[in-house]
Amino acid sequence: MALSSRSRTSQQLVAVAALLSVAAFFLAGPAAATGKTGQVTVFWGRNKAEGSLREACDTGTYTLVVISFLSVFGHGKTTLDLSGHPTAGVGDDIKHCQSKSILVFLSIGGPGPGSQYSLPSAQAATDLADYLWYAYLAGHRGDVGRPFGDAAELDGVDLFIDQGAPDHYDALVARLWSYNKQFRARTPVQLSATPRCEFPDRRLARALATGVVTRINVRFYGDASCAADWEREWGKWTAAFPDSGVYVGLPASEKTAGYVHPKNLYYGVIPVVQKAANYGGVMVWDRFADKQSNYSGYAIQWA
Repeated sequence: MALSSRSRTSQQLVAVAALLSVAAFFLAGPAAATGKTGQVTVFWGRNKAEGSLREACDTGTYTLVVISFLSVFGHGKTTLDLSGHPTAGVGDDIKHCQSKSILVFLSIGGPGPGSQYSLPSAQAATDLADYLWYAYLAGHRGDVGRPFGDAAELDGVDLFIDQGAPDHYDALVARLWSYNKQFRARTPVQLSATPRCEFPDRRLARALATGVVTRINVRFYGDASCAADWEREWGKWTAAFPDSGVYVGLPASEKTAGYVHPKNLYYGVIPVVQKAANYGGVMVWDRFADKQSNYSGYAIQWA
């Protein structure tokens, strides 16, 4: 029997409403998730085409941006590598991000050629900590230059230690954390680490054992064997560091090994990681890839 015009219109409206309901459910995130934090971290500074730090913060999809990397240190020399980004103006961008309640960290280390770092002694660790404090954090000393300007004070330091010996990073973080004793009700030095996914990461084990690293961005990418059993490794990380926020680190580009499609992120990853009491959020690698894919646009809704 043929439908009247009014009946067809009514059924069309019902169909549209049903579709909108499904879409709303998909975008809202797992309904049963109790560990939702809304925290999304991104690494910035790896490709000049990613745009400025200010532009990254203005997307509204990041709660912490990690400037990367201080790629040379430990032997009397330090080098900041921002992949062609000029340092002029970064200080103003840092203040702009912080005015929007977005934290800004500096990551030391990093992968790839051009990175030359290690801490050959406890004194080298102390020297690096002091340099970071006076050059990038809340400390100010006339004989130490500040690459981002005197007014820009970063919120913390991230350890992305992917080469060299594991020695003395525990002394480094302990020294950095000690600067907080000078302040009441304020922590000007926050610490994070970005280890490989296979537990434990031998280069960062001693630093993490100090208990002062409050954020751990586990890289669930770049390692096929680990990605195949990521749930087991996630369980190890969260169990080992109950007092730290543990973040699931994922690539924003499908060209990177370990990429998780947004649909699989929603249905397969988020419901698992949010069961952990110390789930912190999602870490996205990196800003350049995310600018192209808008991966963080999905992550921020479900994180």
